[in-house]
Amino acid sequence: MTLHPIVPKGAGSGVLSVNGPEDMGAIRLPGVGGVICQRRLPEYMLDWLETLPAEMLPAARVIVRPGEIYSAVTLACDETGLSDAPERRILIDDIAGLAATFGEMTRAKWLRLRLDVVMTNACRRFHIDRVTARLVCTYRGTGTQYGVARDDAPDTVHTVPTGSPFVMRGTLWPAQPDPHLLHRSPPIEGTGETRLMLALDPVTDPDAES
Repeated sequence: MTLHPIVPKGAGSGVLSVNGPEDMGAIRLPGVGGVICQRRLPEYMLDWLETLPAEMLPAARVIVRPGEIYSAVTLACDETGLSDAPERRILIDDIAGLAATFGEMTRAKWLRLRLDVVMTNACRRFHIDRVTARLVCTYRGTGTQYGVARDDAPDTVHTVPTGSPFVMRGTLWPAQPDPHLLHRSPPIEGTGETRLMLALDPVTDPDAES
């Protein structure tokens, strides 16, 4: 596993860069609050997503086992009438692959899948989630923003590249020492931008979830 602290590139303290999803387990290292997987998805797939009207983008909010993510995302694509295409298959395969890696990394028997189509300022305040860990990946539009702050908004804000998975520790699994890493969805309301964002959370007991 090759680790690259991305502080020299303007990233915040406590964030590491890794070469592939299989290296995202670096989130377990002391003092690490977040891990960004530096990768490039096929440009033609990203371009395809950009051309789709918002109502054709897949959306889902379900709790399933990691091995069921493929079927859940396929169903979400079917429900919007998104026709089968190489780009659609790449998208589904990528989400399923990230879920498998994240599920193994967190030893989660269940995952909460959120595939959101965002056109407003969702979660615009900087915060840390009440989870053990969360994986986010923006497939269309501006990526998640993050920075370091002890009390309020960070002085310097960084943006995760589109298509790059970002794993963050939550309050239920705090990093020691605490890097004070906060994040938010980018403020896009009024810009006409549409985002397609994936979020995965480990779930211990699906029956206890509201």
